[in-house]
Amino acid sequence: MSKILLADDDQLLADLLVEYLQGQDFEVNHVADGAAAVNAVKADEPELVILDVMMPKMDGFEALREIRAISLVPVIMLTARGDDIDRIVGLEMGADDYMPKPCNPRELSARIRAILRRARPEQLQSDESSNISAQDISLDTQSRVVVCADKKLDLTGTEFNVLHALLKNAGEVVSKNTLSEAALGRKLLPFDRSTDMHISNLRKKLGEHASGEARIKTVRNQGYIYTLPGAEE
Repeated sequence: MSKILLADDDQLLADLLVEYLQGQDFEVNHVADGAAAVNAVKADEPELVILDVMMPKMDGFEALREIRAISLVPVIMLTARGDDIDRIVGLEMGADDYMPKPCNPRELSARIRAILRRARPEQLQSDESSNISAQDISLDTQSRVVVCADKKLDLTGTEFNVLHALLKNAGEVVSKNTLSEAALGRKLLPFDRSTDMHISNLRKKLGEHASGEARIKTVRNQGYIYTLPGAEE
């Protein structure tokens, strides 16, 4: 059973989610504030955290900041419906995905399964290599380690999956919908900024090529491309 940590001070919603997720064969630990969520991650790291934004003692953003300082565990943020600022801030700080409150338990369960499935190492055939390389960057799908310019990068599971999809198609445009499905296991929703924010976080962590050229470029109305300086057009 996958261990899930739910941090939400809305007891009625929490009871509903705990009951449903346990019925879906998840082991769920519920806490009611951000400080307790951080302590729970430190004490017994779960496989995924569901983190409400508005909580007492420590809000979801501060809790996420402290969790990211010690762990790359996947995090789904619960945000007020229609509050785009909270969603963007959460994604900028390293959340993997978000859902508006009140959320549909069935959809939440599907999102959890998709993220967990993509956070696990790929099972490769014996004649396949787990390593993908492009110039000064390499990515290992089994160890889920990324080395760029001789430096190991700390990426969230979703950032790793986005980069994996880009590197597999280095030099070619990858659509936002393809990236969303590869990283989050779902089609891109209207006005969904999650892919854009994960790309933004990756750009900060990767830096530029030695030539000064951006590693990931936006192709207007199409998607993103991992660039290969010096390669033939």
